[in-house]
Amino acid sequence: MPLQQGSARMRQRTVLLVGIVVLLAALVLAVVLASLLTHGRHEVSPKMLKWKDRGTTKNLQEVILGRCYNYITAQHPELGDKDCLKIWESLKDAFIYKNPCNITPEDYQPLMELASHPIPCNKSLFWSKTGDLVHRYTKSNQNFLTLEDTLLGYMADRISWCGDPSAPGINYESCPKRNECESNPGSVFWKMASKMFAEAACGVVQVMLNGSVEAGAFRSSSIFGSVEIFNLDPDKVSEVHIWLMQDIGGPQSESCSGHSIQRLISILENRNFKIICEDNYRPVQLLQCVHNPDHADCRLCTNST
Repeated sequence: MPLQQGSARMRQRTVLLVGIVVLLAALVLAVVLASLLTHGRHEVSPKMLKWKDRGTTKNLQEVILGRCYNYITAQHPELGDKDCLKIWESLKDAFIYKNPCNITPEDYQPLMELASHPIPCNKSLFWSKTGDLVHRYTKSNQNFLTLEDTLLGYMADRISWCGDPSAPGINYESCPKRNECESNPGSVFWKMASKMFAEAACGVVQVMLNGSVEAGAFRSSSIFGSVEIFNLDPDKVSEVHIWLMQDIGGPQSESCSGHSIQRLISILENRNFKIICEDNYRPVQLLQCVHNPDHADCRLCTNST
């Protein structure tokens, strides 16, 4: 009898040990499988979305911060209270880790509030298809400011940025063009900045258009034609002076009596603006006005105050 009891206890111990070994083996196997699965998820990360335009400007943070500090210290020290680090963070927060086709005006609202500043009356200069000329002019003539001469425009001029839902949240390879999706980071930014620039305009406002564009100097689809013109305030703007430039990449195609300019004038008149249109300016003549502003032909190129 004692022998039988000892044999039974031995079997019980054996079964218990086998059970413990099996349980430990199962636990080890579970840990190994979990590790493999987790490792696999890290290895196979989502790919960046692909678009048709250039990607985010390399060293974007350094570019934005450098331009911001240069603007508020070297060019406009009166804006020294602007916080460039907060401005960069608000720009980054507007697009990082987001689908670049789902950007909204609300994404940029904090940036607009941080970087906005007053625009003196009689200094606002709008443009369309005259980018190189108008910026050569304002660089030499401090009488006028384009959007690109404001803090917002200066920081963002000729650079690009967009996010992506996958890490690292910024797409340096490609960003969407406007024809791929309108709510992309660049389009939404420039529309908001342009709207704010137009709303701030007061006194005499200048508009430089390209009279050598075969399709017409005024385009309803342009930022000026679709955003800025409708955000000018008739109660703040006394006159709109149109400079119709010629010989910019082609012969004269349109005068102030042309179809597209008359369409622009009609829109402005319906909004109760007084308009002056001058159509015989050429780039060389305009730039010469910087050095000889008292010349009779420069009457629209000088500050009207």
